[in-house]
Amino acid sequence: MSKTNRGRFFEDYKLGEVLHHAVPRTVGAGERALYHALYPARHALYSADSFAQSCGLKASPLDDMIAFHIVFGKTVPDVSLNAVANLGYAQGRWLHPVWPGDTLRAESEVIGLKQNSNGKTGVVWVRTTGLNQNDEKVLDYVRWVMVRKGDLDAPAPETTLPDLPDALTVDQLHIPQGLDFTNYDFARAGEPHRWGDYEVGEKIDHVDGVTIEEADHMMATRLWQNTAKVHFDTSARPDGSRLIYGGHVISMARALSFNGLANAQMVVGLNGGAHANPCLAGDTVRAWTEVLDMAETAAPGVGALRLRLVATKGGAPFELRDEAGKYRPEVLLDLDYWALMPR
Repeated sequence: MSKTNRGRFFEDYKLGEVLHHAVPRTVGAGERALYHALYPARHALYSADSFAQSCGLKASPLDDMIAFHIVFGKTVPDVSLNAVANLGYAQGRWLHPVWPGDTLRAESEVIGLKQNSNGKTGVVWVRTTGLNQNDEKVLDYVRWVMVRKGDLDAPAPETTLPDLPDALTVDQLHIPQGLDFTNYDFARAGEPHRWGDYEVGEKIDHVDGVTIEEADHMMATRLWQNTAKVHFDTSARPDGSRLIYGGHVISMARALSFNGLANAQMVVGLNGGAHANPCLAGDTVRAWTEVLDMAETAAPGVGALRLRLVATKGGAPFELRDEAGKYRPEVLLDLDYWALMPR
């Protein structure tokens, strides 16, 4: 019997199966420091205990995307080691802050299967949950991946497509206990713009750009313990390139959005997302945002913005699709999320 893990192929997944992912990980200040070294992240709530305490929290939690990346990385050996592509995300919710010293683990339930017409690949939908050492859910999300078949003669499973709403409603968002933006310090946060200064349909060019380096993205992908071959092994792709981990693009775009959305402090919902085109080393990532919706919350001084964050590697801002409705070739990421902001 082989001692090594070749990863799961499409025919290995069963509807309703729950995958318990290795390996638990205790997180701390090191992850925060490396995150700030890899991305130009400057949101005040995740930078200073004193600022977070002035907003009603006990201390500064780890960045929402640190939690996402670590939980995502746990799933790779069981979900996407043999993936052709990570196709999308939906129904993501951040349910509990992650504090230094927490230990995170992950599990995924298979909620959908569909073999592709070529008979060589299929799409697998999973709902992944991240939990801490107290078995509290810290986040959950749905993602779907296209996975190779190991045995082309294996019969196709019955097609099951999960019902995924277009977006979370504001009452489905989790507001961290105690969060209070009543005495929010705009000067220390870096911008004066509050929730009411934005309007639905507004578009913001975040101006700045960052050129992706091989070393940076491989360090980041290792940091999250993501073992997908396409990110490291030049023989894994026909063109011999290393594909940039899609989460690296998400974090880069989110960090770039500080310029214009410095007060969009906490990401609490992920409505949907697509990695529209591959990102490779040497690409310069830029970002723009469209305001899709606005909502009040029950937390004092806290409003919610639904935002479309688009990352590109060129082209003019605010251009997303061509005349045929397809993503333009320079578009890397199309992400729909909810963020919390002072009212």
